[in-house]
Amino acid sequence: MAAIELHNIDVQEFLAEIDTCEGDVFLVTDEGDRLNLKSKLCQLIGLTKLIEGGKISNAHIECQNPEDESKLFRFNMFGNK
Repeated sequence: MAAIELHNIDVQEFLAEIDTCEGDVFLVTDEGDRLNLKSKLCQLIGLTKLIEGGKISNAHIECQNPEDESKLFRFNMFGNK
């Protein structure tokens, strides 16, 4: 699994994009927490402590599915275009 560093993303759009992923998507914090973002409970718990002003900071994403990784990498770079 490769890691995607998050850069100033819109949280709601990002979660909507994760919902379209086929495999598991993990949020990994600098502290080593690993949360499966396909779970709505993990989204709630994990993202609330990482959000600053509506943006995610200090975390990266790991995907099991290479296509999901490509999709989220493009979203991270270009937004929801």
